Amino acid sequence: MASVATHFSGFLFLFPVGIRRLLFSSSLYLKSPSNFRSKLWYFSHPAWKNIDLYFLLVALPIASFSEFVIFLSFSGHPTYRFAFSLQSIALLIFWVLILLILAQEYLGSSLVNESFVFIFGSICFLVEYSVFGKGIGGLGGVVYGFLGALTLVCVGACLYLSVKPTAFFADFLLSSGLIFKGTWLLQAGFSLYTDAFMLKGCKKISLSSPSLENVDVHCDLDEDSLRGITLMHFIFTVHATVVLVLSLGLFGLLASNRKLRCVEARGPLLTELESPQMLMHALPGQEME
Repeated sequence: MASVATHFSGFLFLFPVGIRRLLFSSSLYLKSPSNFRSKLWYFSHPAWKNIDLYFLLVALPIASFSEFVIFLSFSGHPTYRFAFSLQSIALLIFWVLILLILAQEYLGSSLVNESFVFIFGSICFLVEYSVFGKGIGGLGGVVYGFLGALTLVCVGACLYLSVKPTAFFADFLLSSGLIFKGTWLLQAGFSLYTDAFMLKGCKKISLSSPSLENVDVHCDLDEDSLRGITLMHFIFTVHATVVLVLSLGLFGLLASNRKLRCVEARGPLLTELESPQMLMHALPGQEME
């Protein structure tokens, strides 16, 4: 996580996935709340509409390889060499998660258990949690600390869904957590690694010649650093408010307008569940005849 580009790439991965999951899970829940069951991935039909999943399937190993190359070529502090290697491993583990999701979808639960994949997903987030902000303290550590807290929210949601996949609030929390992680990752990139968005009296983090064990945003005065920490707490609160309004707003729009719901979220499971209900409605009429 050493540049704006890597943070922006993370935003492009997380934000669309979170929005998509929120739309599809909410559509599925609103269609039949009592029959809701969370899915590892809300597949669309036809298959080409799942382009985002296949994009991740190709992009994650490329990103992992890129991080590994940086790890081999980086000549700075050993702390950052280690951090780049961990990031490479984390991306590779998420790629394995995508493979498990595809295997569960196409091979069935008899070979790949859905609860196991949710548990594996929580492990992926835990590995990611161990990577964020490695070797960075002070103001930078505060920013990455918030990112780590959001990651733990995703860990908890995945673990809960592995035990109770019918819990919509856990799926809603996971979706919102992914959206929040995406927006905050972008914020961290701009706030820590650019001069244009850097806090007053402070300079961006530079890894070109690290000389300390815990590198931080360099501020001229302690007051500048304390003001920056306070401001980042406020910005985090603003992000939380915006994400909450966005998530509840999308849910409200879907609840008030059926045409906006993602029809692909119905799936074969609801079809099977709705069949007995349709038969029950049809039986009285047949008996009257």
